[in-house]
Amino acid sequence: MALFNPTRDEVREFFFGTWAKLKAQQTLTDLEKLGLNVMQMHPEYHAILNAPEHYKQVAYYPEMGETNPFLHMSLHLSILEQISINQPIGIAPIYEQLKIKHQNAHDALHDILDCLAETIWLAQRNNTGLDSAHYLKLLQQKAGLNHV
Repeated sequence: MALFNPTRDEVREFFFGTWAKLKAQQTLTDLEKLGLNVMQMHPEYHAILNAPEHYKQVAYYPEMGETNPFLHMSLHLSILEQISINQPIGIAPIYEQLKIKHQNAHDALHDILDCLAETIWLAQRNNTGLDSAHYLKLLQQKAGLNHV
């Protein structure tokens, strides 16, 4: 599984820029439309998106219980892209199962986000690439599918 690896500033500029284009009623690219979908799922981040000069350089500390809104939205965006191309193979039908389980798309995406975050954490801890098979196994467990 290969992931595009933008810098922290590039990620933040993408979200701030997309939000600004929405407010200015400018045409969005397909990726910006997908990003906007994620931003609209998270009204708790709208105040941050409205103040780029303040939040562009803010550090977030998960060990202090803080959620990095840009990382969170980036993971959402990555998952939506994975689902759109069904990579890893099987993620799209698992997402559909999770939507049925939760009766909404956002909670289904959060289940997948948990699996992706664990997979990324393991890769960082073990200094390896992302293990697609492990990721898929976690996804299947979340969806209540017992086969691997």
